[in-house]
Amino acid sequence: MARRIDVTGAGGVRLAAWEFAEPPKPGPDPVDDQGERRADAPPGTPGVLLLHGLMGRASHWASTARWLAARHRAVALDQRGHGQSEKPPQAAYTREAYVADAEAALEQLGLGPALLIGHAMGALTAWQLAAKRPELVRGLIICDMRASALGAASQREWADWFRAWPVPFATLADVRKWFGEDDPWVERPNASRGEFYAEVMHEAADGWRPVFEPEQMLRSRETWVYDAHWEELAQVRCPTLVVRGVDGELGRAEAQEMVRVLPAGEYAEVSDAGHLAHYELPSAWRGAVSPFLDRVLGD
Repeated sequence: MARRIDVTGAGGVRLAAWEFAEPPKPGPDPVDDQGERRADAPPGTPGVLLLHGLMGRASHWASTARWLAARHRAVALDQRGHGQSEKPPQAAYTREAYVADAEAALEQLGLGPALLIGHAMGALTAWQLAAKRPELVRGLIICDMRASALGAASQREWADWFRAWPVPFATLADVRKWFGEDDPWVERPNASRGEFYAEVMHEAADGWRPVFEPEQMLRSRETWVYDAHWEELAQVRCPTLVVRGVDGELGRAEAQEMVRVLPAGEYAEVSDAGHLAHYELPSAWRGAVSPFLDRVLGD
């Protein structure tokens, strides 16, 4: 099961955090009406905050979070503009805002010092927060996020890709088929990719549309694609695992260079997986990260 806990992010943006427990933890909600932490998990229970990537949502971490919840307090955050969190048109969609939101979640939920697990954009947010507030972060897992600049051409490609979406989709089956088979970015049929995007659609009057605004996604993305992030990576002092899907967007050479730059970096990969390694092959993903988790969080 997962229960929702509201968090107030930067600029007052309301964020939806989801605490996973299997079986449910006893006791009252961990945050009262005034936002104060209340006792829930046993004292000393290690906290884990999971951060999805661009266009994602907390539920994409459900398999990982439920697995973690057997021994740890696992919370996944719908980041601003995503999932069930607020999507104010005039809100900031900057790196600073995303990092401040994650910082607020750790503090308001009483998770720190926590292990941060981030995918793609969420991984960048995680390592920027670890560099900024090292006392809040005991360990970090980076899943398929590059530290190099991607450049203007990449941003143009994404804008063109959003325009190519045949929205509205008539059915969720159409969503699954387009993103899993028909999307020009798909090299070979990928059912997991279709399911991933089906999770970020909602039914509107004219059919199925994304729960996010593509324009906000492009605004979020433009705050990191033009810059490299090696300097911030080098400032991360906690144990850090860099994980890549063998067929993902993070190449082996860059991943290994990230490990070299990190003061306490380690490397792992998930065979036969792409960019969505944790979602495509959850069992293989768990196998790749388990030794690191056991060392950082304890048995």
